Formats: sequence, C-alpha cells, structure tokens
Amino acid sequence: MRTLFRLSLAIIACLAFAPALYAAGDTPTIPTRPADPDYENGKKAVDTGNWKVALEHFDRAASRDPNSADIQNYLGYAWRKSGNLERAFKHYEAALRLDPRHKGAHEYIGEAYLMTNNLQKAEEHLARLDKLCFFSCGEYRDLKKAIEDYKRAKK
Repeated sequence: MRTLFRLSLAIIACLAFAPALYAAGDTPTIPTRPADPDYENGKKAVDTGNWKVALEHFDRAASRDPNSADIQNYLGYAWRKSGNLERAFKHYEAALRLDPRHKGAHEYIGEAYLMTNNLQKAEEHLARLDKLCFFSCGEYRDLKKAIEDYKRAKK
C-alpha cells in the first residue's frame, strides 16, 4: 500500500512539473539516425531525373539498410522511370512487404500497373490508399488522377 502511495505521488509530481519544463524550452528530443549520404544523394538524382545515378546510390543504401521500405520504394521508382518494370515491381513489392501501409509504394505500384494495362490491380492499390488516407492524401489523389487519365486515353 505504501509503495502504491509513493508511486502515485511520483506520478503527480511529474505531471505537475512537466508543463514548467516545456515552458522553459527544455523540450524532449527523440534521437534520430544520421542521414545516409547515399539515400540523400539518390533522392537528389531522382529530382534531376538521373536514374542511373539514383539507382547506384539507392543500391548502396539498400545494402546497408535492406529493411527500409523507403529505399525499396525509391528503387522501384527509379527502375520504373528508367524503363525496367520487372525490377520496379520487385522493389515496390519489397517495400509493401516491409511496410504494407507505405502510401508512396501503393501509389507508384498502381502507376506501374497502369503501364502494363492492368487497371484492376491499379484500382486495388487506389482502394488501399483510400483506406490508408483518412482525409484524401496526395498519393491517393495522384493515383486517382493517373487512373482517370488512363481510362480517358483508352476510350
């Protein structure tokens, strides 16, 4: 009983003094990993459309962090943009295995399915994004527009 009383007092004291700590500017920080230079340089290469360089950087980043859904998604994107859909699908699928809720991977694999004339699979990923995005998100809007454009072009 005495232990429970002491624990309760400790919790109350923490709660009472927490606002004062935050007001003084001593906000807690969450330690982050340093940015991977290959990942960052790969993103820069994507921004300039240099797919070969992007692939080189993302391959090196993936060798150090094979469980990164973001890296796998970028590899899929760079392979798709460079014209190799088979390799793109492999990396998008890896990204979605690692993180089934990865919005970017759902958008991009949906766009890749449109390139292979597989509207049904693209719409499956749009439906998944609809569930992931409580209020419409950019990935949902982009894939929806791509599907609408695809349907218009097929008429």
